[in-house]
Amino acid sequence: MLAGKRDLEEPLAGRSTLNRMELSTGQPSRYKKITYWKQAIDALLVDVFLEAFDEEPERIVLDLDTTDVELHGGQEGRFFHGYYDEYCYLPLYIFCGEHLLCVRLREANQDASAGSLAEVQRIVQQIRERWPEVPIILRGDSGFCRDELMDWCEQRHRMDYLFGVARNERLHRIIAAQLAEAKAEHARTGRMARVFTEFLHNTTKESWSRDRRVVAKAEQLEGKENPRYVVTSLSAEQWPAQQLYEELYCRRGDMENRIKEQFQLFADRASAESMRANQLRMYWSAMAYVLMSGLRRLGLRATELAQAQVATIRTRLLKIGALVRVSVRRIWLAMASGYPWQGLFQQVWANLRC
Repeated sequence: MLAGKRDLEEPLAGRSTLNRMELSTGQPSRYKKITYWKQAIDALLVDVFLEAFDEEPERIVLDLDTTDVELHGGQEGRFFHGYYDEYCYLPLYIFCGEHLLCVRLREANQDASAGSLAEVQRIVQQIRERWPEVPIILRGDSGFCRDELMDWCEQRHRMDYLFGVARNERLHRIIAAQLAEAKAEHARTGRMARVFTEFLHNTTKESWSRDRRVVAKAEQLEGKENPRYVVTSLSAEQWPAQQLYEELYCRRGDMENRIKEQFQLFADRASAESMRANQLRMYWSAMAYVLMSGLRRLGLRATELAQAQVATIRTRLLKIGALVRVSVRRIWLAMASGYPWQGLFQQVWANLRC
């Protein structure tokens, strides 16, 4: 305990020290002596995910998505993105449920799927070393509907994919009968109507190497059609069309909540000049999220915050006033008697001790 007391009395790194860490180029330098190893951090994110399981899961679904990090200066790799209507970076995120497996900072002048195959290959190889036979499904929106990803899955044992497909006139014509059926049902009931169908499809520009199973949702909303399409290697026997779309594909929407949590932990603070420094800042946020996710999974189980987002957890459990006293045998935390979540705090403490 005496060693612990001395540790608490040691000075913390100041802003200048942290700044040298962020601006490190990875090369020995008189003024930039602190660096980081990207490969080690990437491997650690997957290792933490693997260690969260006591036994092999029934299947693993890897969600791929991208987002924008708005830029307000002359940062390296700064480009204007027409969809987001701003100068930004375009980081790639890969999740499995609430577990963060990859965060890769990228320039915005490229396809949404750029570099994703290399990241997936790295992650899958690490997973396979622990669980050689577990089924793995890649899931993403139409930005990841690329032949290289689908072809790689089709050549791998126990690898499948489920990607959105961008709407176009050719697909619209294919499901014209189902759209008419949904429109008639909507007119009869006055409520949203959905009709599902599926077919083998290939692109006219030969961007796909083979025919693939496409599931279509012909939906009629109030005043408009809303067709959606997904392509998959999963069979109709395993996943019928409606079940595939509603129970498997639509669940990828939860990943947007996980990405939002990265920004709640300041992943969008990319104000350093170099991309390497801004990648490190994203790693800081990623590791903060890993800790918060572990706290939610282990400390907050069976509590009112078991499904809470990290911003709620921070404000209720971490950003609170307390008096810290250190003795030879104990560290005392004295919180205000008016703290409204004392019972919750005590339950988290008990869960973590177990």
